[in-house]
This record gives sequence, structure tokens and C-alpha cells, in this order.
Amino acid sequence: MKLDANAKLMELFSLEGKVAAITGAGGVLFGAVARGLGQLGVKVASLDLRLNEAQKTADEIKAAGGNAMASEIDVLKPESVTKAKDAVLANFGRVDILINGAGGNHPKAVTKQEEGLFFPDLSVDGIRFTFDLNIMGTIIPSMIFGKVMIKQGEGIVINTSSMSADTPLSRVLAYSAAKAGISNFTKWLATYMAQNHSTKIRVNEIRPGFFPTLQNADLINKTPGAISASRGTDILGKTPMKRFGKPEELVGAIAYLCSPSAAFTTGSSIAIDGGFGSFSGV
Repeated sequence: MKLDANAKLMELFSLEGKVAAITGAGGVLFGAVARGLGQLGVKVASLDLRLNEAQKTADEIKAAGGNAMASEIDVLKPESVTKAKDAVLANFGRVDILINGAGGNHPKAVTKQEEGLFFPDLSVDGIRFTFDLNIMGTIIPSMIFGKVMIKQGEGIVINTSSMSADTPLSRVLAYSAAKAGISNFTKWLATYMAQNHSTKIRVNEIRPGFFPTLQNADLINKTPGAISASRGTDILGKTPMKRFGKPEELVGAIAYLCSPSAAFTTGSSIAIDGGFGSFSGV
């Protein structure tokens, strides 16, 4: 009986042989996610605008004994996303999981009061770029890979929101608002897929807290905050666990959401933030 119970437990959480297309897989965070899923037996399609970085992630997965491929993708261009989707299907024959990891901010969409740069002075182009990269960069891949899932009658979409979606962070208005849009889209798409296509197509999101990357290093480490001379100090003061996240710490929540154990979970959000969103600061 014990062996049967263990086998059932393994089946509930197994991702062995599943195919995951991961945008932004050439970056720090979703490169770690790609490698982590590869170790769990997932066949990984490493997708990134920077093909060299996407290939590097794929090569690391293969060097560790996993199965991976790389393809260039521009998440804002449907023709590029379609080409990447076709490459994934040509290599693996199906797509079980889409992880929308591509996103980010633009320096021209960040207020810098200490430099005299206030909200009315922000670049409209910088704001538009941030909205497009995050929202359209999530919607377009979901549309194109979603067609594959609809045809299959099953699939999993994982979007990437942020702890700033509910309580916007100072300075980064476009990023915060765009991530709030992703959270709304996640709920909308989860409902749409279940009602119109298949209850086996599930859509959820993760909400990472603060994970140092090349993109946000300047904002975290050098930009003065509202309380102290260092924004990073302010962040840690609001984080009960008193540290930044490690990229590999995203893997567990994503693996759960992709596994059979989450079969009744859709339209949900998992915070991975060291308690940042649970603490009022008092």
C-alpha cells in the first residue's frame, strides 16, 4: 500500500515529458526557471529575443541531462511568436505549458525626483514600451500558443505579474500598472478558456517580489527610496524574511501550478515575495 501511495503522490506532482515554452528564458529569472523545470524532466523550449542567451540556457539544460531547444522570439510581433511556436512543435510535437516570462521596465518610464524628473515629464514612448512589453508581450504569446492548447484540449499558461500589481511601487508607474493589467488578464483568460474551450486549459500567475537582476540592479541598489538613502534598504525593511529572492525559488510554485495536483486551480495568483505583500511596514 505504501508503494502505491508513493506512486500516486509522484503522479500528482510529475512533470516528466511535458513540453514547456518559456519566454524570457535567456534572462536571470526565467533562465533559472527553465533549468529547474529541465531537471524535473520537462522538455524546455528556451525562447528569448536574444537568441545567444536562449541557446545558452538550452545548452545548460542539455549539459545537465535534460532535453531543450532554443528559438528567437519577439513577443511583440505575432509573426515572430508564430515562428517560435512552429519551431517548438517541429521539435517536440506539442506544447503543454506556456510560461510568459518576458517583461520589464524602461528607464524613461521611471520618475526621478532627485533629478527633477516628475510624472508629467516622463516619456510617453517609455511608458508605451513598458505597457506593450508586459501586457502585449503576454497576450500575444497566449493567443498564438493558446491555439495549440485549444486544439489539444489541454494546456497550462503561467503569467508573470508582480507584487506592485496591487500596491504600486513609487517611481515605476507604467510597470506597476502594466503588471496589474496582467493580473486582470490572467483571470479573464482563465475564465474564457474554461467556459469556451476546455476546463483542462488552466491559466494562473506568479507574483514575484524582489529578485535582483541586471534590469533592476540600478533601481534596487542605487535609487534613493522614500525612507532611506537606498531603495534596497527600504525593500528589505518591508520584507519580513529580510532578504531578496533567489531565482531558483520561483521554480517550486511554477512546478506546482503546472502539475496534475493543481487540476482545480485556475485564475489564481501565487506570491513569491518573502512576505513583502503581507506586511504593512508597522
